[in-house]
Amino acid sequence: MVPQHTPALPTLGGRKPSYRERVADALRAALIAGELRPGEVYSAPGLAARFGVSATPVREAMLDLAKEGLVDTVPNKGFRVTVVSERELDEYTHIRSLIEIPTTASLATTADPADLEALRPVAEEIVSSAASGDLIAYIEADLRFHLGLLSLAGNGHLVEVVRDLRRRSRLYGLTALVEAGRLEASAEEHLDLLDALTARDTERTREVMTRHLGHVRGMWAAR
Repeated sequence: MVPQHTPALPTLGGRKPSYRERVADALRAALIAGELRPGEVYSAPGLAARFGVSATPVREAMLDLAKEGLVDTVPNKGFRVTVVSERELDEYTHIRSLIEIPTTASLATTADPADLEALRPVAEEIVSSAASGDLIAYIEADLRFHLGLLSLAGNGHLVEVVRDLRRRSRLYGLTALVEAGRLEASAEEHLDLLDALTARDTERTREVMTRHLGHVRGMWAAR
């Protein structure tokens, strides 16, 4: 079930996101979490009712997602969620591992401990969202955490590349993990990662990040 709220996500370029951008972020999160299923057609009024907002910002947001290749427009019907192949998911995982593992590991020696600790409430939010089964809140907090962490490396282009890869991904297995009571354990890896970083343990950080991305790919595969 999609929560009846409009999320607060990271600011874009130092400014507060517009209402349309916030709706688009919520739709992306629902799509990534598998709440919006590949191949299915959704109408703007139907999604608006589901999110508790008006149809106009939903229609505008879906057009933004169409430009990103996340959905296709279906004349007189709405929008169809695009299908992502296993090969594409493998490629996304490979690119993310090449970027995120070494970058995150390097933060163990370069990041300000205060900046790392500032991310702990977000990591705890990921865990609480997993415990309550709120998949949209889980995706939103996970995005804030990982992009916030990568931003500490000081490379804005790197952050945008990872943001785009995450937008194109699909975490098909989240619902199954919630039902099996396993999502909370996966969520706690974010706290493990912070503990390794604040301990200045580069190898431990690399190990946790590698394992975490492996679990993410597993969730992508669990259709």
